[in-house]
Amino acid sequence: MTDRPASPAAPALPSLGGRRPNYRERVVDVLRAALIAGELRPGEVYSAPGLAPRLGVSATPVREAMLELVKEGMVEIVPNKGFRVTAVSEKQLDEYTHVRSLIEIPTTAGLAATADPADLEALRPVAQEIVGSALKGDLIAYVEADLTFHLGLLALAGNDHLVEVVRDLRRRSRLFGLTALARAGRLTASAEEHLELLDALLARDEQAVREVMTRHLGHIRGLWAAWQPTDD
Repeated sequence: MTDRPASPAAPALPSLGGRRPNYRERVVDVLRAALIAGELRPGEVYSAPGLAPRLGVSATPVREAMLELVKEGMVEIVPNKGFRVTAVSEKQLDEYTHVRSLIEIPTTAGLAATADPADLEALRPVAQEIVGSALKGDLIAYVEADLTFHLGLLALAGNDHLVEVVRDLRRRSRLFGLTALARAGRLTASAEEHLELLDALLARDEQAVREVMTRHLGHIRGLWAAWQPTDD
């Protein structure tokens, strides 16, 4: 399937017209977030000229951005047509979430004892941005703020390699259920877990941090990937 002119079913991509600073990187970031959020669907083929008007830019930076995403395995080149969004299997999603839980839960819980309160408070505006994006139904902004928050939090542990591993796992994931969650009014509840997590960290409550992170990752796999656990 190829991309079509903008319509109600077209990917909800934000216009980047007039955004000059870090221009190329911004195009990459937006397209990556659109892929993770499921705005660009697996198996679909999108061309740079077809996507460019939706972003308010020329085709060249879109083509360059898509080539960057080919290196990350998020899309693949379809000769003479464009770029096909790669699919992620249920097994892969399970594996990504499992590895993330092994890394993120203990690392974040450990911050309850070591993180500087000022560093934690510095992440509150990002957590509030996640909630605001959820309320507006802006899924791309939601994904970008969510990534900034969690990687910023993990960076406080002082292990740069760990942060890059989690960044890669998050990029490989797909959150196809985000749109349904937003429409059902359930995305805001997940978004507010970021504020709950910060409060638990500031209270130095390691057990509460573990509980929030476990619940949060469960939402990512059980709800955001459009998959329902059998006991729901």
